[in-house]
Amino acid sequence: MAKDFAAMEDSNRSSNPSIHEMSDPARRVVLRGGFGLALGAALAPLAGCAIAPGAPADTTLGFNSVAPSTADAVVVPEGYTATPLAPWGEPVGIAGAMPAWRPDASSSAAEQAVQMGMHHDGMQFFALGGSSRRGLLVTNHEYTDDGLLHPGGLSSWSAEKVAKSQASHGISVIEVALDEAGGRGWQMVRPSRYARRITARTPFALGGPAAGHALMKTAADPAGRRVLGTFANCAAGMTPWGTFLSGEENFQDYFVTADQATAHEKRWGLRKASWYRWPEFDERFDTVRHPNEPNRFGWVVELDPMDPASTPIKRTALGRAAHEGAWVAVTRDGRAVVYSGEDARFEYIYKFVSRDAIQAAGHGLSAAQANAELLDHGTLYVARFDADGSGRWLPLVHGQGSLTPARGFADQGEVLVKARQASDALGATKMDRPEWLAIDQTSRWVYATLTNNSARGTGTHPGPDAANPRARNDMGQIIRWREEADFDATHFEWNHLLLAGDPANERPEARGNVKGDAFACPDTLAFDPRGVLWIGTDVGSKQMNRGEMVRLGNNQLLACDPATGEVRRFLVGPVNSELTAATWAPDGRTLFVNIQHPGETPSARSDPTQPRQYSNWPDFDPAGRPRSATLAIRKRDGGVIGT
Repeated sequence: MAKDFAAMEDSNRSSNPSIHEMSDPARRVVLRGGFGLALGAALAPLAGCAIAPGAPADTTLGFNSVAPSTADAVVVPEGYTATPLAPWGEPVGIAGAMPAWRPDASSSAAEQAVQMGMHHDGMQFFALGGSSRRGLLVTNHEYTDDGLLHPGGLSSWSAEKVAKSQASHGISVIEVALDEAGGRGWQMVRPSRYARRITARTPFALGGPAAGHALMKTAADPAGRRVLGTFANCAAGMTPWGTFLSGEENFQDYFVTADQATAHEKRWGLRKASWYRWPEFDERFDTVRHPNEPNRFGWVVELDPMDPASTPIKRTALGRAAHEGAWVAVTRDGRAVVYSGEDARFEYIYKFVSRDAIQAAGHGLSAAQANAELLDHGTLYVARFDADGSGRWLPLVHGQGSLTPARGFADQGEVLVKARQASDALGATKMDRPEWLAIDQTSRWVYATLTNNSARGTGTHPGPDAANPRARNDMGQIIRWREEADFDATHFEWNHLLLAGDPANERPEARGNVKGDAFACPDTLAFDPRGVLWIGTDVGSKQMNRGEMVRLGNNQLLACDPATGEVRRFLVGPVNSELTAATWAPDGRTLFVNIQHPGETPSARSDPTQPRQYSNWPDFDPAGRPRSATLAIRKRDGGVIGT
């Protein structure tokens, strides 16, 4: 997830020795290798998977909160275990291509292309045969820290280092199984016929109204229908027809422009400078040479994990944005409604309503194949939140309202490529970084994290409004809405589930109204099979343990009872890490969570001159490197998570 860099302050690593000295080893879990691998959740109704017979069906938070921590450790409640799985650099399990991890990160680009990518983010579990003990974990890899990725960091920059960085991005598909008899917990299944790596060089098809559009054509792809790669992949959703949806978020950071960017490039945050040095050895990331290449990124990507030979598709009908991710609801007449947020300050929340109903598998087609074009046809909307607690979905349809040729929108393809400009023209509500969403298909409430916006009400930036009520909003909030009649409605009611913060803070805007454990910067959001809402936080490494964040410690995963609003802290991550994704096995007895960028330096991500030993998690090898990884969390008694 993107950080609110404007709010960050320099900080040094802090620690709390008392965490390391806790006498209860079940409450403090310091993870030291022993990599197994997680299996995941079945394709299930969006309201949540069914719990095994006899399991509790309420939303009670049946665990004691853990305390804030600043240790380089994972802390979970008494009675739970957390095991790291599939860290960066582990081979994904492609037969005949399983190079081992090298602690000095000296692997080649070709080797990295068949290993787990860097910085795990969005993730979903796809059960095999409905099993809670075997399935596929599909994981996004958001970005790279090139200071860690290569021996020597960014020094002696080369085409090989660019290729390795590109191979570290994208999506991983791995098979996992629970070894209960052998007592090894979750393990990777290797080799696996499902194992796959999608990188920044993997061919993608384009679907929907922008496919073939003039703004999508390049010298390498004059038809505008085939794109190489995906990157900046953030949150992830699962469709009812068994596919994986991945959002392409901060794609703008990979390109360089001319000295003076065009108006279109500026609106999307492109600039002369870049966080990544890909343009030096891959000219397609230079917009002077290839001005349309950025238009081919910022889409929602759909992948069929059950078919490793399938071509992933960028769904342009869902609009171009700095997509955090995409999540699917189902109308009463069986159509798909895809909600998404744009993780950037003063940007928007969208929904797409499919024209056609979801089709069942049959006639020799899988459900994914039967719905191969479902997300290419429908209507895209952007949200306007009004002060009276009502809201409207404004159609992003060419020819309606301000979306006309006279206003710079020649056709529907241009509306979709320029979804930000179109949303500006319609007067949609500019939000405080909308990130993950979660849908309660039963109550029909849709929840979204608004992580923070330190610029709200400062300088020339917009001030607070009803949906984004705090100036210099460093703490964030969770907003929710319910459609007027069904998920395809154009009107809704809305309110805030909570305003994050610490009641002990001096500044009123930083106190929040959380019932229970204080936290800041909500990001990850997901419902478990019982209806408990889980919240992962993303406080930037420069903010962590400083100023208004001082009492909150490392980033954390919390559970919220949406009926009462009570929040309890369930997990605290290692130093300077972020908690990303939450997905469950169908029986609710395994929770998979990602630990992203443990030990991230408070300085620029890719600066090789900065110290790197803020964390040694999960290997705890002084000569090694911190690695993002997945946690498989279980109760010692085998019970349902959270009860």
